[in-house]
Amino acid sequence: MRKQNPIRGKQTGFTLIEIMVVVVILGVLAALVVPNIMSRPDQAKVTVAQADIKAIASALEMYRLDNGFYPSTEQGLEALVKEPVGNPEPRNWNPDGYLKKIPQDPWSNAYQYEQPGSHNQSSYDLYSLGADGRIGGDGFNADIGNWEE
Repeated sequence: MRKQNPIRGKQTGFTLIEIMVVVVILGVLAALVVPNIMSRPDQAKVTVAQADIKAIASALEMYRLDNGFYPSTEQGLEALVKEPVGNPEPRNWNPDGYLKKIPQDPWSNAYQYEQPGSHNQSSYDLYSLGADGRIGGDGFNADIGNWEE
């Protein structure tokens, strides 16, 4: 009598049919999900701009807490990265800065900063000009700013 190889009887793995079923399921899922994600890149950019504005606004608040005021329009957002010169002179500027770098908006434009602000009693305006890079606009071309809550 021949002995059976104990390893051969316990072989494990996937059959070709099992692998094909998984590939088909993944294909169906991709066909359903990818169009939903890919059809919304403009909405995703608006969401990124809103998140950036909130992060920059938080850094501006930290700057104000340390120094008693927001940077001037001339000092701009660069005052969050390196110590500003000119008036008003910061009293307790954080040597580590408030941001590592100033991000660009999702359309590769600079975020706009003006102080004193005019919207909703805010003491500064922080905004992106939207997809068209121009003041005003509708839909994805609309300005996105800290006055939108």
